[in-house]
This record gives sequence, structure tokens and C-alpha cells, in this order.
Amino acid sequence: MATKRLDRRELMRVGGLTLGGLGLADLVKASPSTEQYGSSFGRAKNVIFLYLCGGPPQHETFDPKPDAPAEIRGAFKPIQTNIPGMQFCELLPRTAAMADKLAVIRSMSTDDNIHSSSGHWVLTGYKYQGPNARTLQKSDWPFYGSIIKRYKPSEKMPGLSSIVIPDYVRQNENVTPAGQLGGMMGAQWSPEHFVGDPSRADYKIEGFEPLGITLDRLRDRRTLQQKLEDRLRATDSSKAIETLSSYQQQAYELMTSGKARRAFNIQEEPDHVRDRYGRNRWGQCVLLARRLVESGARLVHVNWPREPGDNASDNPLWDTHAQNADRLEDVLCPIFDVGYSALIEDLDQRGLLDETLVVAIGEFGRTPKINSKGGRDHWGPVFCATLAGAGISGGQVYGSSDAHGAYPKTDKVDPGHLTSTIFHLAGVDPLGTFADPAGRELALTEHPPLYTLIGDSPATSARTESTGDVARVPDFDESMMIRQSSFEGKEVLLPFDVPSRPKGWRVINSQRHQASIGKPKMLGKLMLDQHLVVKTGTYEEDSPSALVAQEVRSPFPGTYRLYAEVVAEGPTTESHQAFLDNFSCHLVFFKFTESAKQIDKRTVMEELEFTPEFVNPNTNAPQLVEFTRSFLTPRGNYSFGLGLGVGVEIRRKNDDATLQNNDSVSLHFLSLNLDFIGKERNEDIVV
Repeated sequence: MATKRLDRRELMRVGGLTLGGLGLADLVKASPSTEQYGSSFGRAKNVIFLYLCGGPPQHETFDPKPDAPAEIRGAFKPIQTNIPGMQFCELLPRTAAMADKLAVIRSMSTDDNIHSSSGHWVLTGYKYQGPNARTLQKSDWPFYGSIIKRYKPSEKMPGLSSIVIPDYVRQNENVTPAGQLGGMMGAQWSPEHFVGDPSRADYKIEGFEPLGITLDRLRDRRTLQQKLEDRLRATDSSKAIETLSSYQQQAYELMTSGKARRAFNIQEEPDHVRDRYGRNRWGQCVLLARRLVESGARLVHVNWPREPGDNASDNPLWDTHAQNADRLEDVLCPIFDVGYSALIEDLDQRGLLDETLVVAIGEFGRTPKINSKGGRDHWGPVFCATLAGAGISGGQVYGSSDAHGAYPKTDKVDPGHLTSTIFHLAGVDPLGTFADPAGRELALTEHPPLYTLIGDSPATSARTESTGDVARVPDFDESMMIRQSSFEGKEVLLPFDVPSRPKGWRVINSQRHQASIGKPKMLGKLMLDQHLVVKTGTYEEDSPSALVAQEVRSPFPGTYRLYAEVVAEGPTTESHQAFLDNFSCHLVFFKFTESAKQIDKRTVMEELEFTPEFVNPNTNAPQLVEFTRSFLTPRGNYSFGLGLGVGVEIRRKNDDATLQNNDSVSLHFLSLNLDFIGKERNEDIVV
């Protein structure tokens, strides 16, 4: 598969001005025949690559270790899949029920604990050799999708042969790591990059009208490109140029006909289908990937997106250095389990699974031992990947890790093996070469495909009922997360049947201060729609304070506004003054100090003392008290330790503080609310 270097420089220039940023395939290449590589070669007409940015933990996904010590196995139990003897974590019940369609690799390894360089290895099949993996370089090895774009372009949509949604992988601030573009193969082979959130009602994406680009602009670009082609022909006419022009014309006609635009129109999908994938950004991107390959796109690469408010933190995505169990239970596993299982199920029902390769993998795994903040750190020595469809024999596990999930035990797999397997199934010669701009012939891969995973029949015919409980991991509900700037229309969070910990308001009652909530509710948006009453008086036992508080689920750096409506009541003016002399009231932000997250085990981060206004609640409006605090430290989520909590606290000012029974007062909190504005990415930062 050595590439002809005919007019390479001119072709690169033309390629940078293709339609809507569309790249062109190297059409002078011939593919090997199935006689050389067997019937499985080229079986994948389509590829959907699900990139779980940040590094999913192997223990809490596809390689549980129930017999390991607690600090290694984690908080969750294994469940039986529908393949006897194959177990997944209980947080993946929907996926466990279709394990017969999956090949699970438990021995992936890069021995690299750095997001950027380990990710480059996974996305290209080659270990990083450049100066800085945290930035895109022309010297990067080509993205695997660039190679497929060049050598196996789509026949139906040649201009959209390789697509990345909903954005490039982006680390802290403006770090866009290496391995995501055409690299040394040339910019014209970079994938088409479409930024947008298909879960939004006003979904727009760069590149298409009416989603962004007008037809007039498209025609202008076409005219310019035509002039360049004419100039190129005048200097060196060739069959290759004619062929390239033919494919450009096809792409242009495709764009102007509306076929490609319709593929992006996810609103055409029935509500029940969109619900099945999950009404979140990642789930709808996965659905969009299915629509694109169904319309003719060759490859769609879906990066795990940042969540609302998670624009530039130091603990984003699957990078669970802190609160690993919480993030997995609340956000990550529900989103993945719903969207991934929906894709496999949907492709199968539509008859597309047999010709669509689905890959799911992160850049590495997580440390075997849980750290002091309840998180797992970067771990390249061993992690997991899954493959399904297009000739993959389902219901099998390839390779294994040791008893602690720390190192490969059998059949260590280099990312190059995975890349070679993808190329083989996509019909790209894994033993082929390409020429870099300097004319050097370079091997597409260094490893053979994983032929053990490939076959015409399932790896085993044995089936059983999976034991996973879908109710244990309900569909992801954004209203659980206090990360929106607005909560209109959101429902309160109801407790799980099997909660890992309390998820709503919790009260520390004392003998000196009695706090109560009429008909307590488990709340996700931190809003009380019934009175919270704190009463003070004289009691036999002393206690320094009364607190009502709630955990902020999976907190992100940003600005938090805690505010309350309060009405203070007391029988006499003297009782009012006695309370003010002896007690103080506070809105508080605090950190938990132990993993059980009991609110009496806490460290106050920030607080605001306020003075209640004693008024007649029948004639006066409630008092509004509020506290706005920004948590924007460079350490991101790490700053919150084991978790962030908010609440209102009544404290006595000194040990002798007391009230007589007839001086007892009540504070009625009509509402407690929390607004959140996430930290914005600073586009001016240059890394």
C-alpha cells in the first residue's frame, strides 16, 4: 500500500480548501483482496468508536475484582452477564444483558499514565515520539480515522468518511492533545470535526446549512476550489487528479442535495428512540453516530463530552481522582450503560450490527488502590476495551489482569493490536505503508490484528439470565446534579431503592436546637417546597449547633449561589433579642471528612453569618439571605476532597448561651436554593 507521491504538495494545498473542510481520499490506492486476509477482511462497512476520555476504571466496569481487599475492589459488586462465568460491575446492568454480543479485552496496556501521550497511543496505534503530547503537532502519527478516510473512504458519502463529534478531546483549559488529526500524513486527511450538542432543542453544528453554513458560502468555496484544480491541471494533468475531482464533485452534490444535512437532523428520530439512548449530550451523540453511518459515513468517532459546568476543571470526564464511586454511580455509568446498550441493540434490530464495528475504550485505566479522596488515579499498565459487530465473535473475554487489576496476567495487548484489528475489519491493509511529506515509507501498524476476536459465529453458544438490576442504576437524570444555572421544570430527586448513601436533606438535631422538615423529601435540585423549622429553647442536654444540609452531587469548579427565604418568629421582643445575643445563623459550604459522608463529620470551607429579622409572617415578606462563593482553584474537583455540602446552621455563641422556655423562637426556612454557574474555558490561554 505504498502511496504514490504524485503532486503531494499541491494535493495538500487543495485538500485544505475542500468543501466545508471536507478531506479527500487517496483514490490511487488499491485494497488487498479477501483472498489474502480471509472473509473477515473489510467486513466493517462502518466504524463507531466510543472514546471514554479520562480513563474508565477497570474495576468498576468490565473487570471487577470481588475477592480483592476493599480498598482495591471498591464499593460495587460484580453481576453475572448473559454469558456464564463473565462478570461486569453492577453499574452496567443493561450492558451485562447483551454480553453475548461483546468481546471484552481485559489486558490493554500502554504503561503510560499521562492522558495525552497514552491517548495518542490509543488513537493512532503508535507510542508518542514528539516534543509535547499536550499539543497537536504536524509530526503526530496520523489519527486512525485519518488512515481510514484516506484508504477506505465512504462510497455513499466520500466527503464525510471520517467524522469526530461532539468536539475534539480537550483537557484542562485549551489543551488539545496529540493524535487527533492527520499529523504527518497531512492536514487534508484530518477527520471532519463537528462541534455541537444534539441533546439541545436548538442543536446547531458547524458545517451545514441550516445548521451553520449557507449554500451561498458553500458554492463560493466550491468556485475557489475549482480554480485551484484548473491551475493544478494546467501544470500537471493526471488520472489521479481527475479521480480526485470526481470524488469532490460527489461530495459537493451530496452537500447541496441535503442528504448529509438530513443525517444530522436528529429531531427526525422518534421520542422513544431518543429516550432509549438517554437525553444527554453523549447519548444523543451516540444516536447521531448511528444516523451518520446509516446514511453512509464510514467512521464516526464519539468523544465523551464534558458535562454542564465541566468546561475546564482538573477532574473532568472519567478522570476520577476524587469521588470515584459517586461519579460512577451518579453520572458516568448510567450515561454509558444506557447509551452503549442502546447503540448495540439499535444496530442489531436494524440489521446494521453485522457490518458496523463498535469500539469502546479510554486512554488508560485507574489505579488498583483507592486514594484518600475516594478516587482512583491514572493507570496505564492495564485497562479494558470492548468490541462488537462486524465479524467480532461475541461473548468472549480476551486476556486477563492479575488479582488486583493492576497488571496484565495473560495476553498483554498493545494499542497497536487494536488499531490493526480495526484496519483489518475496515478493509485497510494493516501491513501497508504510507509516505510522509519527506517521502519516507512508514508502516500503518506494527502489530497483527487480534484474530482471536474475529469469527463468523459467537465465541460460545452458552447463555444465561444476567443478574444485573437496572433499578440499581437508573437512567441518568440531570436534575440530580446541581450544575445548572436554572432549575425550571426539574423534578425533585427520589431516593434509589438501594442507596449508597442518603441523597437528600439531612438534619442533625440537637437537644438545644430542634430542626424539622414537614414530610421530608429527597431533593436533587436543593429546593425545599415545605417549611424547614428550627426551634430553640432550653433543654437538659447541650449541643453546639443544629444543621440541615445536603450534599452537592459531583461538584465542579464554578460559582455557587446559596440563598434562602426565612421568617423568624418569637413571642416577645425580649425573646428576639435573647436569641440574637446568644445564637448565630449561617449559610455554609463545607467538605466531608470521611467516606460515609455524615454531615456531623465536616470541615467548613466558606460561610456567611446572617441576622434573622423578626417580623409578623402574616403581614411581611420573608427575609432573603444569600451567599455567593466561587470555587475556581486550579485543583478543580480535588479542592472538594470527599465531597461538597451546603446548608444552614444555627450555633450558640458561647457555652453559657441559653434561652428560657418562654423565650423560645422559631426560624421558618420557606425555601433553600442553590444556583450554579460553571467555570468557563479561557480561550485566550495558549499551552
